[in-house]
Amino acid sequence: MDQVQLATFQAVIGTGSFEAAARQLHVTPSAVSQRIKALESSVGQVLVRRAKPCVATPAGEALVRFAGQVELLEREALAQARDGARVSIVVNADSLDTWFLPALAAVPGPAWELHTDDQDYTADLLRSGTAMAAVTAEHVAVQGCRLEPLGSMRYLPVGKPGPMIVYNRKDRLQHRFLESVGQAADAPIHYVPAAAAFVEAIRLGLGWGMVPEQHARADIAAGRYSPIFPDRFLDVPLYWQYWKIESAVLRDLTAAVRNAAAAALR
Repeated sequence: MDQVQLATFQAVIGTGSFEAAARQLHVTPSAVSQRIKALESSVGQVLVRRAKPCVATPAGEALVRFAGQVELLEREALAQARDGARVSIVVNADSLDTWFLPALAAVPGPAWELHTDDQDYTADLLRSGTAMAAVTAEHVAVQGCRLEPLGSMRYLPVGKPGPMIVYNRKDRLQHRFLESVGQAADAPIHYVPAAAAFVEAIRLGLGWGMVPEQHARADIAAGRYSPIFPDRFLDVPLYWQYWKIESAVLRDLTAAVRNAAAAALR
């Protein structure tokens, strides 16, 4: 595969336009367009959806992952001891706020790029090639990735009965819990899209929500809020998915994630 064409394709998807990719690569937009057309011709598929921003087609997503893998291996080979490789990871906010960071601290050297999303959606960034590894609730491996179970994060329903505190519109934890106890989700909803602010909103009495037990038990003991369904909880199984390549960085990170999860998850 032509590496110049592949790098140009990666630049178009990364910047979102042919013009921005041209500026990044110090060539003309016409040259970018010619390279993309040549790559699409060699593959026999349309790889870029010409929109604002430009995005990879389903056929192009495999090449986004491949281009990222080539870049990671190249960085490891050329800059292991100097700067390390930049590793892009997507983690759900609650894991990032509770147990995940010690795993990164145990792997010195690489530069980390963290993305956050709901645990039910983090695997989407693996599919698109944006992330090289993910903490996800999806138990089926993304094509080209390995999958390992990590354990379950336990959530406790705490706060003031009435309105629900929800992280964002992707967050279905509160709804899933109500379904598990046979109640309808018909209360008003406050959307609070930040982990610390989410917990603080519950402490201030704005409503109730599902809080990781690592935070909830300490706050219950301190009297900051109360469980609204004593002895009830919701366990969310989590998985570690990562690119199926022989990378020293991903190998060391995976070992560190296993250890951190074993210490924190059920």
